[in-house]
Amino acid sequence: MILRTVYRVSVVVPVEQVQIVLDGVRAAAVLRSGNYADWAFIGAIGEEQFRPLPGAQPAQGAIGELTQVPSRRIEFCIERDAALLSALVDAIRAHHPWQEPAIFVDETRAPQL
Repeated sequence: MILRTVYRVSVVVPVEQVQIVLDGVRAAAVLRSGNYADWAFIGAIGEEQFRPLPGAQPAQGAIGELTQVPSRRIEFCIERDAALLSALVDAIRAHHPWQEPAIFVDETRAPQL
């Protein structure tokens, strides 16, 4: 088995916005894994919490108020390409409702198909 290094991108998204964010990501790049396109993992519903600080412009909640929102984690892998990663992060930010979405990127190894 041959392993290749890929970027794994995860983002936490309010439940109602999952499809909007996924559509924005897919418009920026094909999410492909072997013979399958539009590959993404969408986690079970959980809760995201935050407290907007002075200067924030929250889409939900109020300054100084702890807010909890039903959310899901979207995760996908892409080729290790900095320009592609930058385009996908920009697409997530453009389609995500939060001012500062929780986006995580790490390198991992996946089987080459």
